[in-house]
Amino acid sequence: MTAIERGKRIKEARISKKMTQSEVVGDFITRNMLSQIESGTATPSVKTLEYLAETLDIPISELMPSTGSELYEESGAEQSVPLEKLISAKELYAQGRYSEAAAEIGSEQSWAVLADEFYAVKAKCLYMLARELAEENTVKAVEFAKESAALSERGFYANSELKAEAVKLVSVLAEKLAKYYAGLISSGN
Repeated sequence: MTAIERGKRIKEARISKKMTQSEVVGDFITRNMLSQIESGTATPSVKTLEYLAETLDIPISELMPSTGSELYEESGAEQSVPLEKLISAKELYAQGRYSEAAAEIGSEQSWAVLADEFYAVKAKCLYMLARELAEENTVKAVEFAKESAALSERGFYANSELKAEAVKLVSVLAEKLAKYYAGLISSGN
């Protein structure tokens, strides 16, 4: 699906609901942005597509490319990534299934045009995993928290609060590990 086709679907759905652009956008996006999306001159984020699908009461699948490669064809990128993976990862995160969500996101090399969304979701997943593992696998928890901190400062959806929380968690876990190893050393004397 091209950006023009997507825009046409959004406009048709809006008109069939007898809504003005101002009524659709609310406080989420600007009317000018919606106009650009409807004309096919702007490519909305997944979050914006989710908002529009909910507002217009249409399945998000009607606004998404059927395969990730279509999105890349629009942007000129060569790699393909299904948008469904991002949506699935967000659903898994909402269910508290952080490990599965992080696995669904995959590696950074596959993110391309969706990098901003993937950074945000993966940073949150890794932070929650680090918190879950803090007691049973402190070393792995530190790794997850460090990666979360690094990802949380990248992209359009950079989150300084999440970064601060992840760095704080690394500090707490590092102190815990230091005490553990100090105890091992002192018991060996």
